[in-house]
Amino acid sequence: MKVWFDLTNSPHVSYFKQLIEELKEEGHEVVVTTRPLGNTIQLLDLHGINYVVIGSHYGKSSIKKIFGFPIRIYQLYKYLKNIHPDIAVAQASYYSPVVARLLNIYSIYTNDNEHAKGNLPAFICSNKIFIPEFLDKERIRSIFFNLKKVTNYPGVKEGIYLCHSFANSTQSNNLNQNIYIRLEPNLAQYYNGGHNFLDNLIIDLKDKHQVIIIPRDKEQAKHYYLKKFNGIHVLDKAESFEEIASKCKLFIGAGGTMTREMAVIGIPTISVYQSELLKVDQYLVDNNYMHHIPNLTIEDVNSILIEQNTINNELLIKGKIAFSLIKSSILNSKNE
Repeated sequence: MKVWFDLTNSPHVSYFKQLIEELKEEGHEVVVTTRPLGNTIQLLDLHGINYVVIGSHYGKSSIKKIFGFPIRIYQLYKYLKNIHPDIAVAQASYYSPVVARLLNIYSIYTNDNEHAKGNLPAFICSNKIFIPEFLDKERIRSIFFNLKKVTNYPGVKEGIYLCHSFANSTQSNNLNQNIYIRLEPNLAQYYNGGHNFLDNLIIDLKDKHQVIIIPRDKEQAKHYYLKKFNGIHVLDKAESFEEIASKCKLFIGAGGTMTREMAVIGIPTISVYQSELLKVDQYLVDNNYMHHIPNLTIEDVNSILIEQNTINNELLIKGKIAFSLIKSSILNSKNE
């Protein structure tokens, strides 16, 4: 079987890395396409995944995204029509199911963001849709698609891939020294919060803690090279999630997958996301996997650092079940 993955954002590399490895080991051919966004290409290189760059990212502008969407659709179709994949698999790549429909191949699509506008064409064109257990299929009926396509998987998507590396997670604040801060998703269409709103907190933290900034792009990184941020380390190249987790005593995230990843493996985690929480984030907050403090202070940070953190591996256990569910669907796609 020839399986095509379209990895359009940094988190997708972690999500599918294990699945890609297993499929290749079992004799299947894997084709990976990507686009230059965030650390996606760096992470693909870091994990030794072969890929082809198709298209570009069109920034935060809705107008540019709308006009750019059919351009990348055409570019992907033109590339893949001579490769003849048997199946398309993607997480939140709105292009993948549309191109699969044009190629007349089976498409599996997963997403946990109920607000993503690109879900409309993706849901319509895909053959199989996976969403997490906390998203009620009936509540998203307003998007025109056949509910028979949809399967709820247990837990959260982060558990699907973290279960392989952190199945027996025993993270300890005593061993880890750094506070990592993942900045806001400044180019994401869904993000309506402020920019550089963590500056004062970061300045307060840097005198008492080792602070490492994880920027989303070069412009964000450039801001934290200003003199007032002396003493703060800014990651200028991609590091594996495992490496970051091994050195992290507290994670502060302004939105995105990495914040959820840290919470799932038991790292003390604070979301400072400025807009309405996605249901996946609310699920983690409600079940005590992470805190949500939009107006975070150094007092809040110090208070959370002295808490006793109990490790709960339930989401990693559920992740193994969900991984098997998705892989089985890929392997049995010709029979569906």
